[in-house]
Amino acid sequence: MDMIRRFFANTLNLGESKPEPSKVEKVIEELTFEGLTTHWREHGFGKVVTMVGAGISTSAGIPDFRSPGSGLYNNLKKYNLPHPTAIFDLDYFEKNPAPFFSLAKELYPGSFVPTPAHYFVRLLDEKGLLQRHYTQNIDTLDRLTGLPAEKIIEAHGSFHTNHCLRCRREYDMAWMKEEIFADRLPKCEDCNSVVKPDIVFFGENLPASFYTSPDEDFRDCDLLIIMGTSLEVQPFASLVERAGPRCVRLLINRDAVGRGSLAHWNPQKQALQYGLPSNTRDVAFLGDCDAGCLALAKALGWEDELQQLIDNEGKKLSQNEEGDGTGEEEEEEDKAKPHSEPD
Repeated sequence: MDMIRRFFANTLNLGESKPEPSKVEKVIEELTFEGLTTHWREHGFGKVVTMVGAGISTSAGIPDFRSPGSGLYNNLKKYNLPHPTAIFDLDYFEKNPAPFFSLAKELYPGSFVPTPAHYFVRLLDEKGLLQRHYTQNIDTLDRLTGLPAEKIIEAHGSFHTNHCLRCRREYDMAWMKEEIFADRLPKCEDCNSVVKPDIVFFGENLPASFYTSPDEDFRDCDLLIIMGTSLEVQPFASLVERAGPRCVRLLINRDAVGRGSLAHWNPQKQALQYGLPSNTRDVAFLGDCDAGCLALAKALGWEDELQQLIDNEGKKLSQNEEGDGTGEEEEEEDKAKPHSEPD
């Protein structure tokens, strides 16, 4: 009889009080921005991974994709597209590449330079903390900071290289820009097929490094910084789930994202938990990416170093531009500055 009583008591919660909920063990003492910076100053982080989207580049004058009114997808009516995302659709591009190259020409002009948030990532690398920088953006602003190429994974490609769709001959950035600004449809010099920038269009696979690098990058990662992304585009957003249970995850973003969207993508995986009672390691700074990175630098005592890096690298970029008086001959590495990848 006692066994039956205990069975029903445990199964139906009859006759016994519910156990007290277990105390949540936090990775850092206080899961606030101030708590995170205090922990960083006192205990440090050893391996930092950054993952960023279009929001990191908007202060440079490059539009994001989904902001009402100002987002790129809201300003494509003149191209008479069947739908806004068609401009990055591989099937549509193969049939009608002209709208994409017209848009590319619009987004090339101007003096787009890296933002303070871009330079904060570079500063992390200079301090030996950056394990890897994952970006959705195709604007190459990460490269312009001087961040080593081997530290960057351009998950959605970039204008840095270009290939013929048929014979796969490679063309550099300078060649592509010359064709675009001459209002010529970029055609392969060998087979006369269209040459496409190595941007990942809808219908194309992400680069192999996106799939092969996370195992190593997140193995000992103790801080993941997420900036300027809606965390809606997969599989990029799934990187949030690669962080181990003791890895602190810091979101720096204008909007509160990453909770419902990731759970919808895969309910078995843990989405961001900031602001929830179950939170053990997530922190959110809701605001502009530059403001968040400047606040981090100030709290960590890196403010002067960050500003010096911005000033020094900015001078280098200005000198390169001045040395290119006519704009006809440009360095392959750092002259073209297109928009950011769909986020």
